Amino acid sequence: MIIQKDCYRTILLMWLVCAPLTYVIMRFIPCTYISYPLSIIPVFMMGFSLFFFRVPKRQTVTGENVVTSVADGKVVVVEKVYDSEYVKGECIQVSVYMDFFNVHVNYWPVDGEVTYYKYHPGKYMLAFLPKASELNEHSSVAIRSKHGDVFFKQLAGTFARRIVTYAVPGNKEKKGDQCGVIKFGSRIDMYLPLGTDVKVKVGDYVKACESVIAELQVK
Repeated sequence: MIIQKDCYRTILLMWLVCAPLTYVIMRFIPCTYISYPLSIIPVFMMGFSLFFFRVPKRQTVTGENVVTSVADGKVVVVEKVYDSEYVKGECIQVSVYMDFFNVHVNYWPVDGEVTYYKYHPGKYMLAFLPKASELNEHSSVAIRSKHGDVFFKQLAGTFARRIVTYAVPGNKEKKGDQCGVIKFGSRIDMYLPLGTDVKVKVGDYVKACESVIAELQVK
């Protein structure tokens, strides 16, 4: 199992807390009916930290105009909106909410050149709330493919207080490669050009790289 490189420190901190706590419970609580159940909690957290920050092997869907999901999770928004930051016009927003059990590594949705990156400090509202897209801490990234730009935001949530982004304007990126990670519960907002053929609906569960979010109009 591969662990996300930017999460080593988080895992280490969790183990430094949970391992001594397990020892204290087992050492100073003689009653096994109490110590064993209590020790399960920190041991579970140690194992879960490895599972949570794993990097799974994925088979990326091919196609120059095919937009794959940036993240694993549940589709919570599919609607036409106005974006004033990058698109500066109407576009189609598709949002994917990641809970504690989803892989939190993010992947490039298309092949292309990074044209925009900006970090926005902000609040830590629940990531699935509509206003989280504007008010929460987030990173904004745009990548230009042969058939149009894909703009997306990595949003922090109530517990996700660390966003890692690998976007560097001018770099060429490949669909399916890692573009970052968001620690703990969070959300990805994708903004697609009008006329894009969206392939998902609210309530669908998607996987990064393997689920097709939309198909851009072929130019």
